[in-house]
Amino acid sequence: MRAAYSAFMSLIFNPLPPSDNPFASWRGPVRAAIFDWAGTVLDHGCMAPVVAFQTAFEEAGVPITEAEARAPMGAAKREHIEMILAQPAVRERWITAKGESSSSEDVDDLYAAFLRVDAENCARFSCLIPGVVETMAALRERGIAIGSTTGYPRSIADALIPLAAEQGYRPDHVVTASEARSRPFPDMVLHNAIALCAPDVAACVVVDDSPSGLASARAAGMWAIGVVDSGNEIGLPLDAWQALDANEQARRRTAAAARLDAGGAHYTIATIVDLPGAIDRIEARLAAGERP
Repeated sequence: MRAAYSAFMSLIFNPLPPSDNPFASWRGPVRAAIFDWAGTVLDHGCMAPVVAFQTAFEEAGVPITEAEARAPMGAAKREHIEMILAQPAVRERWITAKGESSSSEDVDDLYAAFLRVDAENCARFSCLIPGVVETMAALRERGIAIGSTTGYPRSIADALIPLAAEQGYRPDHVVTASEARSRPFPDMVLHNAIALCAPDVAACVVVDDSPSGLASARAAGMWAIGVVDSGNEIGLPLDAWQALDANEQARRRTAAAARLDAGGAHYTIATIVDLPGAIDRIEARLAAGERP
């Protein structure tokens, strides 16, 4: 321990040339890829949380639209409910129906209902997005560790993890909103970087379908890749997406990609199948001395 401390202090007071300094800017390769769950690796269209939010509000006597349910996506789910309630139109309908503004007790009740409905629907919305298993195998062949984050609490994640494993998806580490501040804060992706022994935050790629997830990557100093077709910004299950003609798909893809770009994406990809190519481009930028 003393020898390591002395070596570290020596680097501080007698800095090495950049080419010899182990603390110099990371030049690659990518060593960790950190994935969101719903809309990124499973549940095409990010349907499960939307159904659960809408059902919870319906049971409370204040129905919400799909757009209202989707707007805060990426946040921890209790915070997500608070953000739905803060939307002016929802707040107005709540006061009309209840005679007063929502309270913390109302949030607790809505959250309990959300957890119940989402647990009931867990298996229904657990199908992996096409190409996930093959993409993970390709990343592991490159020596890239697989991390994951979710705005779900640990109770929901613990139900999803074995369902995903049965289909061949087994991340090396999972951080939920029960263990760390959720997006847009950097905490969950930083927890992954530490657990996966990433040598530098610049060696980490965050893959997410929500602007808040991309913002968390940026806050952590990591590369941010937005997933378009399967994610919340388009919000369609696989069969409904495939039923659209090419022109309509292109129109929706362009609009969704623009929102992810505005959220901080370094790159957007149609689906997770396109991830290895995006990592190639990131590694070229790292080799040239660039950082996220």
